[in-house]
Amino acid sequence: MANQPTPTQPPRKERRIERDENRGQWTSKWEFVLSLMGYAIGIGNVWRFPYLCYRSGGAAFLIPYMLMVILVGIPLFYMEVLIGQFSSTGCTGMFRLVPLFKGTGIAQVVVNAFCVCYYSVIISYPIRMISYCFFKKVPWEDCHNPWNTDDCVAGPNLGKQNSTEGFNTAADEFFHLEVLRISSNISELGGMVWQQLLSLLVTWIIIYLCLMRGIKSVGKVVYFTVPFPYVLLFILLVRGATLPGAWSGIKFYLYPEWHRLLDLKVWADAAVQMFFGIGPGWGGLVNMASFSNFRNNAKNQSILIVSVNVFTSIFAGFVVFSVLGFLSEKTSIPVEDVATGGAGLAFVTYPEAIAMLPVPQLWALMFFAMLFLLGIDSVFVQLESIMSSIQDEWAWVRKHKWKLTLTSCFVFFALSSIMCTNGGMYILQLFDWYSSAIAVIVICLVEIIMVAWIYGIKNFMLDTEFMLGKRPSLYWRISWQIITPIVLIFILITSIVFIRTITYNGVSYPDWAVYIGWASFVASVMWIPLYIFYIMIRKRATLCESLKKRLKPLDWTPADPQDRADYEAFRRQRQMPAFMSDTDMEGTK
Repeated sequence: MANQPTPTQPPRKERRIERDENRGQWTSKWEFVLSLMGYAIGIGNVWRFPYLCYRSGGAAFLIPYMLMVILVGIPLFYMEVLIGQFSSTGCTGMFRLVPLFKGTGIAQVVVNAFCVCYYSVIISYPIRMISYCFFKKVPWEDCHNPWNTDDCVAGPNLGKQNSTEGFNTAADEFFHLEVLRISSNISELGGMVWQQLLSLLVTWIIIYLCLMRGIKSVGKVVYFTVPFPYVLLFILLVRGATLPGAWSGIKFYLYPEWHRLLDLKVWADAAVQMFFGIGPGWGGLVNMASFSNFRNNAKNQSILIVSVNVFTSIFAGFVVFSVLGFLSEKTSIPVEDVATGGAGLAFVTYPEAIAMLPVPQLWALMFFAMLFLLGIDSVFVQLESIMSSIQDEWAWVRKHKWKLTLTSCFVFFALSSIMCTNGGMYILQLFDWYSSAIAVIVICLVEIIMVAWIYGIKNFMLDTEFMLGKRPSLYWRISWQIITPIVLIFILITSIVFIRTITYNGVSYPDWAVYIGWASFVASVMWIPLYIFYIMIRKRATLCESLKKRLKPLDWTPADPQDRADYEAFRRQRQMPAFMSDTDMEGTK
């Protein structure tokens, strides 16, 4: 390669990454905090964590969970917020830090796309259930309905059965035979459940209305969608705690089984729950932080948001198991037999208990409204992450933001509509099981290696010092460079080794469906090596020089011109080596 630039090479000043000057910014720090709370706190806090806690050792499960949060969750959360705040870019632009890993940003977009599809269907179920709350009696209260079978048993009669098998509860038949109209297995896709498709359409209309002005509208919506579920949770807790049998349910929820700490499956479950609960690796944290003020105190806010997330998960367990204890008391069935997780808890077991309360319509309405509000915030952030990535990559799209939002909503509505068929729940569970969990762990591992070992922990600490005016403590350096990567490798191995066989409602999946599930995982992470291979085959210099060049930062500077000038002066003052702060035009075409 010639030492001197050719006459046709653009001037140095024209080779910067093109910044989006109208990208927007949160009008207050509370909009940012509430948005991240809404993203991190979702349906999983209610329907996954309490059951995992009960199944995995009760209060003993809190030990591996809290260790995962402290050793991995908080460091990754804080690191991603710092990256987004420093660069003012989304989940693909953040990999200008080490351009060779840009495929990881594409992987994040794919993971979010899968999740947006099935998660939008999940939050459409509460809308469908809310419509039944205005009936004279809730339709899952008894077995006198057209969809009920001879095996149906209503709530008060459950305790009269000789065993817990050979019958279906009224709530179970209502959800599966009326709401889902479910087929026998994933091989039978069946026809469209039009009422469910309508609920999905309503969900996407609400999502579009909340996102059509970008963070300007999201920042206002979260003032309602984040605090209000806590009001509903508190009311449901007070009601649940006053029911007979409530404390027996709470005892089962928290009773410690210390021997479970020796089971690596419990640690793997704690890790996966941490990733789904707190949200590192998805790109949403980076994207939301990119709209934050450059000098924002990200550390305190990160710790606050993670703490609230953990509190919400534990608090939701009291809400759920107080009502399950009541269900056990009324039916004389042990709590361990009525306790379920996932969709079964939210749409079968909990409604079954609610049907035994006075005025069940009121409590059902509050519960399903809470589920919808908890879930929709997560969709906001994931969809905004996808759209911001598109705008960061293709500047011409920035002039058509509302069109991009409308198009994205329509495309994801169309893609997710297959989950409104008779076999839709099987498809939903398949992608929920395989497409995200392990892929996010891989992405986080790449991120932490990129920051701590390739870009360099010293450089990252200096960036943070310039941005916040104070260098992070030694704790953060040790976490980012040593502890978090080691624990992430452990989590990745245990998650793969101890992944459970997928079933839904007692129905096993055929081998071909499992292969499709694993293919959805590969569809995201494959972009990491593919992009590296792409750089290798289109190199303009020697292979070694080409790879080495793309291991250096690519215009890794603040977005604001004044902050950028101050940052470059700061680096010169500290006598730090000059990084590649201008783009290589051939590498960005």
